[in-house]
Amino acid sequence: MEPVDLTLTISKTIPNFPGSPKPQFILWSGIKNDGYNLELLFFSSHIGTHIDAPYHFVKGGLKIHQIPLKRLMGKAILIKLKKTKNKPITKLDIISFEKKNGKIPNNSSIFFFTTWQKNLNQSNYFAENPGLTSSSAKYLVSKQINLVGIDSPSIDLGKDESYSVHHILLKNNILIVENLSNLNKISSKEFNFTILPLKIKNATGSPVRAVAS
Repeated sequence: MEPVDLTLTISKTIPNFPGSPKPQFILWSGIKNDGYNLELLFFSSHIGTHIDAPYHFVKGGLKIHQIPLKRLMGKAILIKLKKTKNKPITKLDIISFEKKNGKIPNNSSIFFFTTWQKNLNQSNYFAENPGLTSSSAKYLVSKQINLVGIDSPSIDLGKDESYSVHHILLKNNILIVENLSNLNKISSKEFNFTILPLKIKNATGSPVRAVAS
C-alpha cells in the first residue's frame, strides 16, 4: 500500500476545540532583513491530529517524551463504522466486527473510521461527534489495547463533558489519537501505522504526523 497521510494540516484556520487558544503563526525573521525565514508558533499541544499521553488525565501518568517508540508504530486494525452525530461506538459494534473478522488480539492498536471527519468545518464538529461508550472502552481495556485512534475530535462522545472514556483508557495506559483524517483511503482491515509526536518533555499531548502504509 502506498503511504497515506492521516494528518490534518495545522494552520491559522484549522477548527479548534472550544476554549483552546487559536493557532498563531508569527513571522520572527525574514530573508530581507535577516537572510533567512523563521516563524514563531503558538498553539495547544492537542491541536489538529494529536496524541494524548496518559498524563493528560492521570496524575503520575506517562508523559509524551516517555512513550516508547515501539508503541507508536506497528500493525493496526481498522474498524469501519458509519456514525452520525451523537451516535456511540458500542461494545456490540466491536464484538460484531470480531464475529466477522476474528478476535482482536491483545496489545493491538485500533483505529475507528466513523466518517465524522467530513464534518470538520461544521459548527457541530466538536459538540456532537461520535465516540466510545464506557463499556466499549472497558472492553478494549480487557484486551490490553496499545493505542486507540479515531477520525473525530475526541474519543469521547461530544456530549460527554466528564470525558469518561479518556479516564478509562488513559488510567490503563492506553494511548489515544484523535482527529485522524483520510482513513477512508485505507482499503484493508489491517495496515502498518506510524504516529510520531514531538518529543516535548513533560507534555500531556502533541500534534503528530500520522501515516498508514
